[in-house]
Amino acid sequence: MHRRIVPDIVSNQSLSTVQATMTVRDAAREMAAKRIGALMITDQGRLSGIFTERDVMTKVVAAGRDPDTTTLAEVMTRDPDTVRPDSLALKALEMMRESGYRHLPVVEADGRIVAIVSIRDLYFAVKTDLEEDIQEREAFLFGSGYGTPA
Repeated sequence: MHRRIVPDIVSNQSLSTVQATMTVRDAAREMAAKRIGALMITDQGRLSGIFTERDVMTKVVAAGRDPDTTTLAEVMTRDPDTVRPDSLALKALEMMRESGYRHLPVVEADGRIVAIVSIRDLYFAVKTDLEEDIQEREAFLFGSGYGTPA
């Protein structure tokens, strides 16, 4: 079975979207409170950027910026790559590996934001697919009694 982003990986996800005018400090507090690693930034209901825990580290702390005065507009990744809800988990995982992402927004063709998927979510889905594939092959090769004591 090849899992799709929606509904196999994410479903009924509570979206965390914010405005680009939010300060980095407030964004970090929201991420910490919700125990998430990324926020999607919207402008008039459309995805305009993404802000991640990595951005806090590299674009704010390491750069010596003040998180109380720096806005997300100054440090977010604008117009991030996205995946569609019907994208395959393996394809999204490959995309993330090639580009060095840890989070990808999930967006419909009409631009509506559906969810965000993490590399951890995708890794687990692909791992589960591989395990199920191995079990099916073993059952085919060795019969349904494979692995049970005689």
